[in-house]
Amino acid sequence: MKPDMRVDLAGVPLRTPVIAASGTFGYGVEFEDIVVLDRIGGFVTKGISYLPMAGNAAPRLIETTGGMINAIGLQNVGVDAFVTTKLNAFSQRPGCAVIANVFGYEAADYVAVVEVLNRAEGIAAYEINASCPNTTHGGMVFGADQALLADLVSRVKKASHRPVFVKLSPNVTSIAAMAKVAEESGADALSLVNTFLSLSIDIRTRKPRIANVTGGLSGPAIKPIAVRMVWESAQAVRIPILGMGGIVSPEDAVEFLMAGATAVQVGTASYADPRAVERIATGLEQWCVRNQVERVASLTGSFESGR
Repeated sequence: MKPDMRVDLAGVPLRTPVIAASGTFGYGVEFEDIVVLDRIGGFVTKGISYLPMAGNAAPRLIETTGGMINAIGLQNVGVDAFVTTKLNAFSQRPGCAVIANVFGYEAADYVAVVEVLNRAEGIAAYEINASCPNTTHGGMVFGADQALLADLVSRVKKASHRPVFVKLSPNVTSIAAMAKVAEESGADALSLVNTFLSLSIDIRTRKPRIANVTGGLSGPAIKPIAVRMVWESAQAVRIPILGMGGIVSPEDAVEFLMAGATAVQVGTASYADPRAVERIATGLEQWCVRNQVERVASLTGSFESGR
């Protein structure tokens, strides 16, 4: 019997819980000829700012053991160009959820982007990148300070006409505490985790391998930590969780779901295999058939810790 792969993510219906992660799937249009979009749940766009951004200097992406480090610098076309040149391609694809990733360097920046996106068609939800440094507070990352996070989420939620997902930084003492703050401030769902702050040194030159010096580590190397953070957060909040961090196989996706995620995002795997998100979505359905799982939603939170 064909399993029911549908899940509800804070009011956003997904035909499968597997979607593409921000920063690894472009604006979606770049993958139309590679991935069958009708076979995935949706995708999260590159981070969108109010004005266009050129990003960091090269090199800004390197391979590491078990993953990669990136410091792209949130390069993007800006919200107006996104709406007029990128988003229209998906306005007639209601089955493919388009989640717009939003960022800024002050809370007002996020609100300004959301206000423009509110007037556009074809967007299912907003994913707020809380891993950006707040320039008005000495560079403190929104997601690393409870007061800053609470202010950001509450202001964006007030301005938004759509569900607000908050993408949390893992570079904190307690991810569960930050998850609770986001929930109490109005978040409809959480995306976790973002990349881990990291450094790679070229031992021949004694200089950083990334022009930005440090970057974000992603890929299979972070998966056990990401799964643990999803599990801890799921114990602390009642809102849905989008789990991510090193997913390269259907079994990886199952692990995140069992830890408490309602859906998962596939990111770094798309660099090695541009069809990874489709492959994992198809493989997850096959896994459910083999293991007699009638509803994929039943996997969420089914992990038994014995504690």
